Amino acid sequence: MIKRTFDIFFSVFFLLITAPLILFLGLLIVMDTRGPMFIFQERIGKNNAPFPLIKLRSMVHQHPSNSLLTIGLRDARITRVGYYLRKFKLDELPQFWNVLVGNMSIVGPRPEVKKYVDLYSNSQLEIFNYRPGITDLASIHFWNESELLSKSDDPEKFYVEEILPKKIQMSLEYSRKSNFWTDLGVILKTFTSIFTR
Repeated sequence: MIKRTFDIFFSVFFLLITAPLILFLGLLIVMDTRGPMFIFQERIGKNNAPFPLIKLRSMVHQHPSNSLLTIGLRDARITRVGYYLRKFKLDELPQFWNVLVGNMSIVGPRPEVKKYVDLYSNSQLEIFNYRPGITDLASIHFWNESELLSKSDDPEKFYVEEILPKKIQMSLEYSRKSNFWTDLGVILKTFTSIFTR
């Protein structure tokens, strides 16, 4: 109850103060390349239920590539504005709406796409007892995930065999010991990580 109350108040506060910035970034997006301001991507949330994750669009609209992974910040699909949105995680600001409506939490395991969730073992599905989050320790640790993938000869295999298992393990460890104070610590580490890169 404390976590959900915090999520509601924090997301309302954050949406109010960032609304002008989100609108400004949205205008830059639609001026830069043809397509919508926002995109909705299906992710798997609490109780293994799908939900629409909202983001500011950072990629070319309707690009022919069907890859679910972003390979480096210079991925050909990423727009000029999108490069900076991704670099400073600004594309994720609208996700506070997901928090407000109850799809997500401020802190929790980052939501994954079904393709990769289908690879989880039965014990790893424990993650879905919790709401996914905007940030967690795994997303801080792998803040440069797309750059790591760009250095691999087989990014898909590298993600599935090297990165995904570590993210799952970190998410499980967080979920089993999370509380209000650990969440505040993760939020602080997130802001520190973004502004010290």
